[in-house]
Amino acid sequence: MNASSSLNREKFVRVLHVITRMIIGGAQENTLLNCLDLVQLYGDDVLLVTGPALGPEGDLISQGRTGDLPVRMIDSLRRNIHPLRDATAARQLRQVIRQYKPDVVHTHSAKGGMLGRWAGWAEKVPAVVHTVHGAPFHPYQPAASRRFFAACERWAAKRCHRLISVADAMTDLMVDACVAPREKFITIHSGMNVQPFYDADQHRTEMRRHYGFVDEDIVIGKIARLFHLKGHADLIESAKDVVAANARVKFLLVGDGILKDSLQRRVDELGLTKHFVFAGLVPPTDVPRQLSAMDGLAHTSYREGLARALPQALIAGRPVVSYDVDGAREVCISGETGFLVPPGDIEALTRALIDLAADPQQRQTMGNAGRSRFTDQFKHETMTRRIRDLYEELLAESGAHTGS
Repeated sequence: MNASSSLNREKFVRVLHVITRMIIGGAQENTLLNCLDLVQLYGDDVLLVTGPALGPEGDLISQGRTGDLPVRMIDSLRRNIHPLRDATAARQLRQVIRQYKPDVVHTHSAKGGMLGRWAGWAEKVPAVVHTVHGAPFHPYQPAASRRFFAACERWAAKRCHRLISVADAMTDLMVDACVAPREKFITIHSGMNVQPFYDADQHRTEMRRHYGFVDEDIVIGKIARLFHLKGHADLIESAKDVVAANARVKFLLVGDGILKDSLQRRVDELGLTKHFVFAGLVPPTDVPRQLSAMDGLAHTSYREGLARALPQALIAGRPVVSYDVDGAREVCISGETGFLVPPGDIEALTRALIDLAADPQQRQTMGNAGRSRFTDQFKHETMTRRIRDLYEELLAESGAHTGS
């Protein structure tokens, strides 16, 4: 069913989305686009429930990105574990569900997923769906924490009807951890507005001048919060040898976070100050302009479902060098759209960056391959259509009637 035909439907779906916080991030962008598409393309009734956007990452709601979308704020819905506050949030979620009477509860993020799935299941909502943007358990946690979070996910998975993975790798990870059987999962890639990325080059001259780059500079970018497990320190260590091999290489770091001061100090200690630009936090709508200044993207995060920066860079025609984690290999196809390297292998990272910087024809060929392969696949309309089809499938199975 396409979007235009759905507008002629006599029935709509009432959907309650739950997410812990609407910071500037991939899961949040995904959720917001899905909400807006459901309203604008399908005529559905949608309510977004979220907690406060605490932290330095920025806030999509205060930026006015939600438009006329109804948003309910629950102050007790926070990311960190706090038994009393979490119990309050769960009660309030149940109250909202009773008042709103949704056909579908669709949850996102670890905490929002735990509490939202429990509340939706307890209130016998016809369809309860959770999107796995990234697993809350990973190898870099203490073993006890990893076991605890995996057990929490197993408990929550029994309280929803289907699980959406943003990458096949997320399904593999969850199945291997015995969270749920494979047939309970469906992969739907995280959608975005692809046109600004496809047209990014129209900003290239302006943005390179803005950051002080000249034509001969080869700019490697990274788009991520300056936070733990994002791998900025690895990129900085690699930069020593990359710059020694090619003095024209510059690095553009887009994002902000608690590690900013320590990362800047390390850059200074290595004598790389003139080779690094810290762009700071930018709104998501400005990311295509940032990519236009780059010649390639480095993704050195140690864990991420499928970082949106990877398909965004490829749609903009930029090749990528990425750690081989989670869903990265589904878009970073080594030798075709970029280079995959083992996580934490700084020597391999350095070799890949030197190779990419040395060959402009290779950069163009890889970037073009990524653009051709992924532009249609990552359209937000494609994502929402597949999610909407899943809602209807689940509602049909439950025998529930959608609103009219």
